Amino acid sequence: MALHVMDEANHCLGCKNPRCQQGCPIHTNIPEVIRLLKENRLNEAGRMLFENNPLTTVCSLVCNHEKQCEGHCVRGIKGSPVHFSVIENYISSTYASQMTHGPAPSNGKKAAIIGSGPAGLTIAVILARYGYDVTIFESHDKIGGVLRYGIPEFRLPKSVLDDFEYRHLRLKGIKVRPNTDVGKALKVDDLIRDGYKAIFIGTGVWRPNALHIKGESNGNVHFAINYLQNPDVYHLGNRVIVIGAGNAAMDVARTAIRHGTRHLQCFSLSKKIAASEYEASYARLEGVDFVFNKKPVEITDRGVVFRDLQEAEDGTLTEIPGTEMLYPADSVIVSISQGACTTITESTEGLETNARGLFVTDEVGRTTRPGIFASGDAVNGARTVVEAVAYSKKVAEAMHQYMQTLPPDPPDEYADVPVAENDDGN
Repeated sequence: MALHVMDEANHCLGCKNPRCQQGCPIHTNIPEVIRLLKENRLNEAGRMLFENNPLTTVCSLVCNHEKQCEGHCVRGIKGSPVHFSVIENYISSTYASQMTHGPAPSNGKKAAIIGSGPAGLTIAVILARYGYDVTIFESHDKIGGVLRYGIPEFRLPKSVLDDFEYRHLRLKGIKVRPNTDVGKALKVDDLIRDGYKAIFIGTGVWRPNALHIKGESNGNVHFAINYLQNPDVYHLGNRVIVIGAGNAAMDVARTAIRHGTRHLQCFSLSKKIAASEYEASYARLEGVDFVFNKKPVEITDRGVVFRDLQEAEDGTLTEIPGTEMLYPADSVIVSISQGACTTITESTEGLETNARGLFVTDEVGRTTRPGIFASGDAVNGARTVVEAVAYSKKVAEAMHQYMQTLPPDPPDEYADVPVAENDDGN
């Protein structure tokens, strides 16, 4: 592994105008990281990665590198690019084991993070670096959001997230309240009452989009985001149809094959696969069959009825009447993206949303209610992990600036109340 990593590092030209860095949404200083590694200064390289991107171990595994850093590498013009994903993963995972320092000195102010997806985790870590008392409210039993419940184990091992929780949350004094869905028993106004100076909402987009066609409520039909949360509880059968051809559809297809499905077809409206070529190539390698220019018109217990689409050069799609055909399937999984949940917006006054149910914010995540911020998929819709991290860094700084303008909390009125003794007399 180390030799392979050094081979990739030695392949780097150290460009003065690094296209790789320009292609990275979070602008990782790739040439400098590689230079430090080649000089046997791995810890400095690791520190640089984590300071720039708290989720560097995650991004090294799940980023769309072929369109970002590696896709912009000058080496890739006439040959193979420098595979920085391999270098980043080696440095970040090796350095992470040494991250054992405790929390920063407290500044006496509390901040709340609702949702522990990429955006929430990024902001929690950055605010903790400033000394804020951070609490994460997570509706699931474990942290990670879409990282844990939307990306398969074979792409992002759960152990990576568990290690992140230990080193970046617990060791840094960040509290986590699992199984807590803010907007139900606890409301945003309750958090404000309890002294949280700023609140970040990063609840993601967990409501699956529907096709709204006949048969979608049949017992053999499932939604992609639901399936990926816990594929072990589904019994799909030997023949499965996935409607959609994005990256989530690739995750669904490859997961289903690993769980025993023998014949899997992905159907796309257009002749172009929406997923990255990297993910699509792995799906093909593992036996996924792609069918193009087909529109689903009805789902039955026997499969899906599709109608042919004619695709013009400009991408316009036209249905061709009379071309309906039933494609057999034991189960059908709908994978056409997700929308926002409304639990928080329905229970909180002053939070404006757009027609898609996403929070309305300014360029640094300020919502229409002072002190409440939002970013990630809850603002931009489903995007990549690294895009969420990049934008959330700006939001964290805006939250810090906002909280610095607020007066300190009044003294605790119960500070002098006697403390009850424990059963052991202490």
